[in-house]
Amino acid sequence: MTSTHAPQPPYKQLRRPTTDRMVAGVASGLGRYFGVDPTLVRVVFAVSALLTGGFLALAYPIMWFLMPEEPASAPAWPHPAAGPARPEPPTWSAPPAG
Repeated sequence: MTSTHAPQPPYKQLRRPTTDRMVAGVASGLGRYFGVDPTLVRVVFAVSALLTGGFLALAYPIMWFLMPEEPASAPAWPHPAAGPARPEPPTWSAPPAG
């Protein structure tokens, strides 16, 4: 049987998405990679940058430079789960009274 979409990589990839970005997509890419809301990553990053006196703000341009951009052919987020679907857990019922 043939598939109409590109195969999923066998591992998670840290990439900057072309959509859902505020500046460069670093926080959005981190949020997608770790499975959390990108807004939460942005808030944590901003608070951490303030608490470190702006030192953490240097990490943003470094990550911007190092993280590759997601290809245009990548599926829309959230990416579908790779691999076969999980079977439903068995349901237990009480034995018939009798």
